[in-house]
This record gives sequence, C-alpha cells and structure tokens, in this order.
Amino acid sequence: MKNIWTIAKREYNNYFGGALAYVVMAAVLFPLGIYFSLILLYNSQQGLYGGAAAPDITPITGLFAFLMIFLSPALTMRLLSDEARMGTIELLLTAPIRDGELVVGKWLGAMLFILTLIGVTLIYPIVLNNFVSPGIDWMVVVSAYIGLILICAVMLALGVGISAIFTNQFAAFFVTLGLLFFLYFMIGLPSGLLPQSGQIFNYLSIQSHFERMNSGTLTLGGIVYDLSLVVFGLFAGFTAIETRRWR
Repeated sequence: MKNIWTIAKREYNNYFGGALAYVVMAAVLFPLGIYFSLILLYNSQQGLYGGAAAPDITPITGLFAFLMIFLSPALTMRLLSDEARMGTIELLLTAPIRDGELVVGKWLGAMLFILTLIGVTLIYPIVLNNFVSPGIDWMVVVSAYIGLILICAVMLALGVGISAIFTNQFAAFFVTLGLLFFLYFMIGLPSGLLPQSGQIFNYLSIQSHFERMNSGTLTLGGIVYDLSLVVFGLFAGFTAIETRRWR
C-alpha cells in the first residue's frame, strides 16, 4: 500500500508540474461555470413568470461526465506509455514494487486529480441550496456525485490499461477516446432496435448507469458494473506490464 501511495502522490504532483493540469482544470471549470450561470439565469427569469422548475445539480454533473470522455485520454495517455517510450519503465520493473502496485498507483494519482476537480464543483450545490427554497434534494446530489466519481474511475482505469499496452502516447489517447465514446454513446444503441433482447446492450452502456445515478437512483447493478470495469481496466494494465517484464 505504501508503494501505491508513493506512486500516486508522484503522479498527482507531476500533473501540476506541467501545463496539463491547468489546461484540464480550465477545460472543466470554465464550461461548468458558464453552464451553471446560464441555469441560474434561466430559472430566475422563468421564476418571474411563476413557471420555473426547481434547478438541480444534475446538468452540471452530466456535463462533467461528458467532458471526461475527452479529458480522460489526455490524463492517462502518458502514464505508462511514456514510461515505456523513454525506457524508464525498465527501471520501475526492477524496483521493489509489484506490477499491480505500479498500475494502481498510476490510476490513483489520476483519480486524486479528478477528485480535486470534483471537490471544487461542490460549490455549485451549495449555491443552489441557497438559491432554492426550501433547499435542494441532497440525496439526489449525493447520488449524482457517486455516479460521477464512479464513471470517472471507469474512464481513468480503462485509460491506464490502454496506456500500459502502447508505447506511443498518442495511440493510447485515440484508442482510449474511441473506447470511451463506444461505451458511452454507441453500445446502448441496439437496445432501442431490439426491444426483446436489447436490455443487455443498455446494461453495458456506462451512460445508462450514470444517468440513473445522476437522477437520484443508485442501483447495485450499476455500481457493480462500474467497479467491474475499473478492475478490468487495471487488470489489463497489469497484464500488459507483466507481459513486458517477461519479454
């Protein structure tokens, strides 16, 4: 566990040692800030006519999850592929750390960075709670943020797994982007065309599970599926590193 935490802290600090962290923060917080302002403006204007629905946090968490489709590959593409390209992964493989600790530590470092961003966005439900009388539904907020954390964990785990497979970080970026796009948008499409057996495709869509949680419905199936994908992504990374060790 100590090795995992050491690697995670190093990767977390590395993000802020370059421009990537600040670019990603701007790419997330700037659109969210604009969107949140528009939501408040729209609801305040509609409220003057007595027809406004109570605003909630789900559009903000939904936009965050959508942005992560494009930002997760950028955050994970270099984590292991760059180590392989520069030859430093051989040094890591000879160090007294397990392959699994290396992969989990890299993922945890990226996850800590995203959790920092998610923590910043907690200001939005706080503001909404003061904007709405008698207040917002905090159970929906908790469910939405659990869903957001889980889907971010899935995307980063898959990204780390793919980064371990490739030595070219740009190849890792585009493969991760394609996989996330497929799991979020494409895999659930047959569910509308196959009403009898299409539910399996809907279950395999990370978007469908996130949308349920984002609307306030936590399901055991959704949590298990997301955690399974996290384990799958990390296991893929572990297998790739193990294969490289024995070449």
